[in-house]
Amino acid sequence: MKNLTWWSLLIVMLCVAPDTWAQKYMTRTGTVTFYSTSIIEDIEARTEQVSAVVDVQSSQLAFAIPIKSFQFKRTLMQEHFNENYMESERFPKATFSGRVVDLHPDALFKGGSQRVNVEGDLTIHGVTKRITVPGALEMSRGTLLVHAYFNVAPADYGIEVPLLVRENIAKTVGIRVSLSCDPVSQLTLSK
Repeated sequence: MKNLTWWSLLIVMLCVAPDTWAQKYMTRTGTVTFYSTSIIEDIEARTEQVSAVVDVQSSQLAFAIPIKSFQFKRTLMQEHFNENYMESERFPKATFSGRVVDLHPDALFKGGSQRVNVEGDLTIHGVTKRITVPGALEMSRGTLLVHAYFNVAPADYGIEVPLLVRENIAKTVGIRVSLSCDPVSQLTLSK
């Protein structure tokens, strides 16, 4: 399933505009963390299995995350997350597909960090919502760095929290995205 997601992203992005390969950047090892704080307990999880594609020329981007790849400090938290809340067997991945609204490619290639807004469709738990997220892009030694932080309300995505533990889970969860994407022309199919 993991390889299918990666290959799907690769094929879609390469077919869109194959003549602009130098403008496409990818990773299969991006990082996403989420953090929830409440009176009773803080919950934090991390994954480094984010597949992402960014096309600087068209300002398009997409990423996919296998839900089961999130790691927690406590095994029981991870088990409850996958079985009771995210229903990972039924909804195995989260995805985002959208575009950078205010990207200036020429400025990006000159160096420095560029503040941007990204808008698109975020799908979690089988529910898709249109969102706008602030972030930053930076070109560093030929690698495209992508950073974003935003909040998600589990209730907006049909994630039900049992009454017994409702006070343990925050109404919104902070999501941090950190990607280090290499140019497509430098990637090999063996990765």
